[in-house]
This record gives sequence, C-alpha cells and structure tokens, in this order.
Amino acid sequence: MEIVILRLGHRPERDKRTTTHLGLVGRALGARGMLLAANDKGVERSVREVTKRWGGDFFVQSGVKWRAELRAWKQKGGKVCHLTMYGENLPDVICEVREGVREGVREGVREEVQEEVQEGVREEGRESVQEEARVLVVVGAEKVPYEVFEAADWNVAVSNQPHSEVAALALFLDYLQEGRELRAKFEGAELEVVPKRRGKAVKRLFL
Repeated sequence: MEIVILRLGHRPERDKRTTTHLGLVGRALGARGMLLAANDKGVERSVREVTKRWGGDFFVQSGVKWRAELRAWKQKGGKVCHLTMYGENLPDVICEVREGVREGVREGVREEVQEEVQEGVREEGRESVQEEARVLVVVGAEKVPYEVFEAADWNVAVSNQPHSEVAALALFLDYLQEGRELRAKFEGAELEVVPKRRGKAVKRLFL
C-alpha cells in the first residue's frame, strides 16, 4: 500500500516543529512520503537528514498546489482520507477505508484495461498487472477549506475530540496497516537501534 501525507495550512513561523513531526511519524509508520502545501525547505531538510541516517526512501516535497494534487491523485484511482475531528470515528470506519482503498486499485485496473483495449494496445480479456493500493492522507493545520471535506472519500476522526494532528496520524496509520508497519525494515540506514529491555544501544551500519 502506498500512503502519502498531504499537509495543509502549514505556517513556517508556527508549524515547523509539528509538520516535521508529521513527516517523521509518517516515515516511521509506513508512509511513502509527505507533500507540503507551503514552501519550507527547513522541514524538507530536517526530514531528509533523518531519512539519510535512519534509512528508507521517504520523500518530502514542499510548495505543492494541494487542489491539483487532490485532483491528480483521484484521477489515477487513488483514495483520499482527510483526518478531522468532525469526521466518522476511526474504529467505526477503518474497515470501510481498507476495503475502499483496495477497491480503488481494482477500479483503476479495470479502467486502464478498458482504455488499452479501445486503443488496441491490449487484447480483450488479458489481465493487467495488479497496481499498488494508494491513499492520500490529508492533515490540516489551520482551518481546512470545505472543499477538502467534499473531495475526500472519507473524513475520519480519531475520537471526535481536539488533540494533536501528530497523534491522529500515528493512530490512523497503525489502524490502516493493522500494526504491520511496526516491523518494517529501513534499507540504506547508517544507524540502527539495538532493542534492549534496559539501557540503550545504537549500531553504526555504514561509515
């Protein structure tokens, strides 16, 4: 499953720490990358430095146009999930989200095959290669435009109470992936923690 975070309403002078933490949580808990609808090279640099030391291929891109990203994502068969305290509570909707994300892949494959058959590129009845399920997770900072609520396939709340968007993202990613993300391996790491019951140890993998 490809999970990408879209961060809205980021204010560089106020939200740098929170947005950086969203990126770090996303990276650690199975997301592929983060799109930032504001220009902030500092956030990009901070998250990339962590990725360089601790591994993986998590990407960060700032200065994106969020309306265009939402539109392009859905046109390619991806699903959009908006995290908001006003949405349906996470435990009540997560099974629908998981199934909906998988269904989005099937719909995308069917449309691709139909187009290729019409263009004569693919023989009718020939199967398409299964694509990866894709979900864009929208996380707002300041007031989120109403059109985001309308464009999202799901508006999901984590408890319908005011709290941290970082906590909301972490819980959503865990529920979505059913804990599998906690056993992920991070390729190309320079450093790796050696788990211990007591004390702490870090192993250097590359000089």
